[in-house]
Amino acid sequence: MWLHVLVFFTTFFFMEFMAWFSHKYIMHGFLWSLHADHHKKDHDSWFERNDAFFIFYAVVSIGCFLLWQNNILEIGLAIGLGIFAYGLAYFLVHDIFIHQRFKLFRNANNRYAKAVRRAHKMHHKHIGKEHGECFGMLIVPLKYYKN
Repeated sequence: MWLHVLVFFTTFFFMEFMAWFSHKYIMHGFLWSLHADHHKKDHDSWFERNDAFFIFYAVVSIGCFLLWQNNILEIGLAIGLGIFAYGLAYFLVHDIFIHQRFKLFRNANNRYAKAVRRAHKMHHKHIGKEHGECFGMLIVPLKYYKN
């Protein structure tokens, strides 16, 4: 039981590194064509090509559930739930809180919320794939916690 809890939280926190890595080296690298519309909206659709990245992590999470269900990987459920929980947190923070794709959490103004917004704003000031900063999501550099 405790192993599964530990694996869940380890997976959740490891996903912040994966988000940073895939954002910096994949989204701003060889798959910029999918991510570019997130930095410079060039369409009228509510959906973005960038949304395809959620599908990748959803498939990995579902794969872990299936490995667990078929008794191939005992900790597969904990890993799959950790990936899912991070994806949900990412969606809530990035798509709802920051980009307001749904009009919720508009009045969140605590220190952490302001720091997340500042860091993401600095990331989006670059509309090209080069010269980016702040590629993570939930862990924000201390310099963005200014008052």
